[in-house]
Amino acid sequence: MNLENPKKLRPIVEQARLVAENVFRPISRKYDNAEHAYPKELDMLAALLDGMNEGGARASANHLNRDDGDADAQAQKATRNGGNLTGVLGMMELCWGDCGLALTIPRQGLGNAAVSAVGTPEQKARFGKAWVAMAITEPSAGSDSAAIRTSAQRDGEEWVLNGEKIFVTAGERADAVVVWATLDPSLGRAAIKSFLVPKGTPGMKVARLEKKLGIRASDTATLVFEDCRIPKENILGSPEIDTAKSFAGVMKTFDNTRPIVAAMAVGVARAALDRAREILGRAGLLTRESRVFTAASVAESELHRLEAELEAARLLTMKAAWMADNGIPNSLEASMAKAKAGRVANEITLRAVELCGTSGYAEGELLEKWARDSKILDIFEGTQQIQMLIIARRLLGKSSAELR
Repeated sequence: MNLENPKKLRPIVEQARLVAENVFRPISRKYDNAEHAYPKELDMLAALLDGMNEGGARASANHLNRDDGDADAQAQKATRNGGNLTGVLGMMELCWGDCGLALTIPRQGLGNAAVSAVGTPEQKARFGKAWVAMAITEPSAGSDSAAIRTSAQRDGEEWVLNGEKIFVTAGERADAVVVWATLDPSLGRAAIKSFLVPKGTPGMKVARLEKKLGIRASDTATLVFEDCRIPKENILGSPEIDTAKSFAGVMKTFDNTRPIVAAMAVGVARAALDRAREILGRAGLLTRESRVFTAASVAESELHRLEAELEAARLLTMKAAWMADNGIPNSLEASMAKAKAGRVANEITLRAVELCGTSGYAEGELLEKWARDSKILDIFEGTQQIQMLIIARRLLGKSSAELR
């Protein structure tokens, strides 16, 4: 594995950095203060990304295109740097600008990763250009996705959904939602399936929008499904219940999305470190780079330590994405990246605020905002505790029943 950004992806990374600096940063505080207001400035950006994608540039910073082929077959091919690595590198840069705005770019929802991971060719054709959100969490099912109680029942040529989903990112703005539901609660994890529900489908409504600590530019909705009917073709994956494979197929979506969330955390943490260096440098609290490390100030020594933590998170994130691009099972590495990056982002943003004192705590500085934004990155797509549990199971070869 090459530890540098691949040459062919560097132009895309640079484009994402330009968007972060010239589009996101100027409006970052505006939409932090105006929660639930739609950032219209992103419509032009979305149109630009669509044009570049159609032209073959593959410049979409959150585009995922995982090939789930046999690992041995993939190993016979040359190492590839594809959509997953492109996605994480682009997302790192966009979230250096603003992670809330990055989450609300039209047609770049987390549900798009589910369609990419397990959708049929027909589903990819229908929803490939749609903005697809992801609805998993329920009032009684948070980190334990297997506890989902939203139901899906087959009725002729349709599925009928009933239940409530909370904390749905882009739930109001998205064109469609991937909804996790159970075919039979008595069968536990094996009966969990995911369904594509287009916006405006009768029986689906937005009950409310949440007010949040951070990522306020992104809408977070509660969705209610009451006898919501969708075509039978809208199920992602097989409708058959297989106790050995069904839930694993649904969970495969996380192998795509967790590296993306880790990349978001890396981007926010990098922004905080860069800004802290600027503020402390102007205050004369940092030594010249030419001086030996042992002569560094306390503040600079702390920044060096945080840089090392951030680099570890970045490399774990790149590895998880690279493995997905090359057809290598990456569930363990995706959880490692998410756990490390989420924890590091929380630590770095809060420490940057602390090191910069009143400058970092005031609303005049984005450090204050990044400290609030970073908390969610250690929570959604699986909390820190859940990631550590998954890692332990993988390393020890234990099942979820054996290690809770």
